[in-house]
Order: sequence, then structure tokens, then C-alpha cells
Amino acid sequence: MLPAATEGQKDMAWKWMPLLLLLVWVATMCSAQDRTDLLNVCMDAKHHKTKPGPEDKLHDQCSPWKKNACCTASTSQELHKDTSRLYNFNWDHCGKMEPACKRHFIQDTCLYECSPNLGPWIQQVNQSWRKERFLDVPLCKEDCQRWWEDCHTSHTCKSNWHRGWDWTSGVNKCPAGALCR
Repeated sequence: MLPAATEGQKDMAWKWMPLLLLLVWVATMCSAQDRTDLLNVCMDAKHHKTKPGPEDKLHDQCSPWKKNACCTASTSQELHKDTSRLYNFNWDHCGKMEPACKRHFIQDTCLYECSPNLGPWIQQVNQSWRKERFLDVPLCKEDCQRWWEDCHTSHTCKSNWHRGWDWTSGVNKCPAGALCR
């Protein structure tokens, strides 16, 4: 059993209490500031603005971000095209992609290009066209199920769309020997 504190020790503890509370408050505020900073940033990538801000004329599926966006109106318009000049990526690389399916990929691209709230999932990369990317962003179960329902009849030749395409024509094409399924 510990001996009881003396009056002098109690006085000393009370004298240090304001400093201790100040340190706890500062640590809490710094931590909260760090979390806030993660929710108002743009990635360092090819078509992103350096800082988020209003974009009144965001196109169609990108419009939810118009009050605070990392993309411009022209980027939002371009990414809705079948073969966008942004990345020269052709959604219809294995025949016509169903429109309902394509909407999910366009929504995903709008999120990537426009959202200022991806900070917790941004990672550094060493690529010629971007210095950052997002990875492992959570997806709601319902969204995942709807995406599958809308896309299960569309085809692709690759399980990973991030690498391995034939770019010799300037637009993604299936690599030799890859089957559309």
C-alpha cells in the first residue's frame, strides 16, 4: 500500500495541473487538425488542382463535388467520354460496356479526380504521371453489389487494369493472347 500524499505533494500536483491540462489540450487540437487536413487535400497527380475549391460547372456524375473539388469542369467533362483524353483509356476494350456498368467506372473516376476527402487513403508513388494515388478506399456493400449487378454481363481481358495493357496505339488495348470474358 502506498503512503498518503502530504499536503506539500498535493499542492505541487495542483500547481502542475494547469500545465498538464494545457499539454493535453494542445495534443488534442494538433491531432484534430491533422485529421481535418486529411479531409481537404488534393492528390499530387496529373489532372488534380493543387488545392480544393468551388467548381460550379462540374459535369454530370462529378457534380456532387462542385462546392469543394480537386478537379476542374473540363476534367469532369472529359472523363465522361468513352475514350477520354485524360488517360486515353477506352472503357469499351472488350466490346461495348453496358451504360449502367460504365456509370460505376465514371463515378469512381469522379471520386478519384474530384474528391478532397481522400487524404487517409493517399499514398506516395513514383510514377511519371503522378506522385500520389489512393488505395483501399472503403466501398459500401450495397455499392459493391450494385456494381457487380450492373457489370456482370460486360467483359474485360484483364484482372488488374493498372498495368499490362498494350499502349502501342496510344489507347489501351488488350495484350496479345488475352481473352475477353
